[in-house]
This record gives sequence, structure tokens and C-alpha cells, in this order.
Amino acid sequence: MNSDLSPPVRYNSAMRELPTSDRPRERLMQCGAGVLSSAELLAILLRTGTRERSAIGLAEQLITHFNGLRGISMAGLGSLTQIKGVGDTKAVEIMAAVELGKRLAVIDADNRPSITGPADVANILMPEMRDLLQENLRVLLLDAKNRLVRTCSVTVGTQNSAPVYIPGIFKEAIQASATNIILVHNHPSGDPTPSTDDKLVTQRVLEAGKLIDIQLLDHIVIGHNCWVSLKERGMM
Repeated sequence: MNSDLSPPVRYNSAMRELPTSDRPRERLMQCGAGVLSSAELLAILLRTGTRERSAIGLAEQLITHFNGLRGISMAGLGSLTQIKGVGDTKAVEIMAAVELGKRLAVIDADNRPSITGPADVANILMPEMRDLLQENLRVLLLDAKNRLVRTCSVTVGTQNSAPVYIPGIFKEAIQASATNIILVHNHPSGDPTPSTDDKLVTQRVLEAGKLIDIQLLDHIVIGHNCWVSLKERGMM
């Protein structure tokens, strides 16, 4: 896994001009909703942008204008429709999606698993990640009581490495109001022994988290029916 601090590719073209594999709807159908960024998920709701911005560009503008998804969730119809390209229909659909999310959060609040150690993390993600043919980096977002808020996919790499955009990790954490995070990635070789790059990335994320008061609790490497905790190994 390599550390790459260059910003991710941004979409400026109209959705129809993007390669099919880069369009949010198609990516969701092929890879699942978890791999999409917040802007891409919001762009699916928006469907279209403006002459100046693609749907993803418009979604990014909304996220920036309202200081994240929490701000969007608190915005009313009038505030949303002040953004060029967001009419009544789009605003109502956004508000409906937000309300569904709030109701689901209430239902699931008492059922969220608590993460007490690396074995809990492995039990959640090993069935999904142990047989992946490419390195995937996930981040578990936890509240102050170490209950799982959600798991998000940060990046998908090659058989031997996965680029890491560290600010993107904390953007997801901030948007979810997470207090603690845990990094998880797989080694397609089946050997979970942490590499030099794994240790380097861990230290960079750990130091970055201290600056914004979000604690990195651990970094788990998953192999074939086995795993390693960098915390347990004294590597962080």
C-alpha cells in the first residue's frame, strides 16, 4: 500500500461524457454503494447538473456550501433551492432521502456493534475482504463509545498496493461526526504481515488525526482467514 497525497480526480464533464465505468449509477451497480463518495451518492439523487457543473460538481457545491452532509440534512427547502441547479423537485428528493436516513438511524442506534478489539473488526470485514483480488482500504467510523457508525471504502488498488489519500479518510470521518477510526486493508497474497508502506501510512494517519482530534485506534491487515493488528504488534 503506497501513500499518495495527490488529490483525487474530480469530475467536470457532463455525466454522459464520462466513461461508463466512472458514472456513479454504473459504479454503484457494479461495485456497490459503499465505494461511492458522498458527492457521487448525492449526484445520483440530483441526476443532472447545470450548464456550468456536472451532477457531481453540483453535489460537491452543495456539500461545500452547507459544510458537509450534516449541513445539508439541516437545510430547508428554501435554502436548498437557492443553489443554482437545485429546483423544488431535487430539493424535495434530497429532503426525503435525508428523512429516511434519520429514521433508519433511529432504528439502528441501539443495534450498532461495539468495537472492543481487532477481533471484532476481523469478524465484520474478513468474510468480505479475505478473497478480494485487489488491495482494498476501508475505514471504520466509530462514535465516542466505539460503536460502529458506518464502514466506507477509501480506495481500491492493484494486487500489491492501494494508493491512500489521507485527507479523504478524515473527510469521511468528519462528515459522519466520527470520534475514532480504524483502518482495514487486505493483502491478496494471503499473508497479512504489514509492509513498510503499511507502517508509514499508519503513522501518517495517526499524526493527521491528532491535529483534528480524531483518533486512529488500529490498522488491521486481512489475509486468508488470518489477520494482523498493527496496534497489537506495537507498530503504532
